Amino acid sequence: MTTGATPPPAPKRSRARTFLPLGVAAWLVLEIWLLTVVADVAGGLTVLALLVGGAVLGAAVVKRAGRRAFRNLTSTFQQAQAAARTGAAPSPADRAGADDRNGFLMLGGLLLMVPGLLSDAAGLLLLIPQFRSFLGRYAEKAVERRMGAASPGSLQDAFQQARIHRPDGKVVQGEVIREDASQGPRRPEGPRPPLTP
Repeated sequence: MTTGATPPPAPKRSRARTFLPLGVAAWLVLEIWLLTVVADVAGGLTVLALLVGGAVLGAAVVKRAGRRAFRNLTSTFQQAQAAARTGAAPSPADRAGADDRNGFLMLGGLLLMVPGLLSDAAGLLLLIPQFRSFLGRYAEKAVERRMGAASPGSLQDAFQQARIHRPDGKVVQGEVIREDASQGPRRPEGPRPPLTP
């Protein structure tokens, strides 16, 4: 005989987790279909040449973007070391690396390396500086909107909240409490037992 207690509701699945696999599957089917259509019209060697050319161009773009990112990082460290030696306040970060949208350039190279015509088209679009600049401004505005809509509180408050899942599926809200280091040096304890779920 049952007790009449209702089982806990299943956690609701987010839209991204629902539609992302469907979108990836549709993209893969479309890529394969486009490759077969182009192979029928232009020939298999043309498709192979397009795929190899895209991979080579993508590797060159990723290499160039990586070098540029390393050069920007090195100059930032050198400026910080020079400021520390002279005792002056470090100058604000140079925006040259951010203005050229190096991350989008690297993403464009990666998309060119992925086999497929749609990914190659998206990668070629990301090689255009004006498009990278437009996309970067749009991404910055989207992040600012998300941050403005976030609940008030510091980042530390967000990390101190913990959600513990019990084996029966229930979620227990908790808070992480950190012991202060002012209680003295830690003495070594004996071997600890293994953690069990």
